Amino acid sequence: MRFAGYAAVFDTPDRGGDVVRRGAFGPVAPVPLLWQHRGAPVGRIDTIGEDARGLRVTGRIDDARLAGLVRGGAVDGLSFGYRVRACREGARRELTAIELVEVSLVAQPMQRLARVHAVVEDFPDGAAP
Repeated sequence: MRFAGYAAVFDTPDRGGDVVRRGAFGPVAPVPLLWQHRGAPVGRIDTIGEDARGLRVTGRIDDARLAGLVRGGAVDGLSFGYRVRACREGARRELTAIELVEVSLVAQPMQRLARVHAVVEDFPDGAAP
């Protein structure tokens, strides 16, 4: 099953008070797709990068149980693991340079707007009807 969504949305405080700023991710190298930031990959990220809204990802979920939860809407959160390279401290910590480590499907994202927004079933020949 394939999906698309945002692992981060710019200028939106997360539950911890951090705010990711545009350009913080810079060029993004390939990263694994995990479940709840742990364990072995549950699929793969096909495309990832910043757009005007945030860090947009498309990928494939290979784990059948997790794919069923995402398909049914029981899991729709996205999140990302990172190392802070630069930030501004103030009323909120503004993340201005981030080293991305992984993207995860999660039950409860730190950033409320970081969600899967589209799901597409795979077809054996790679084409949709």
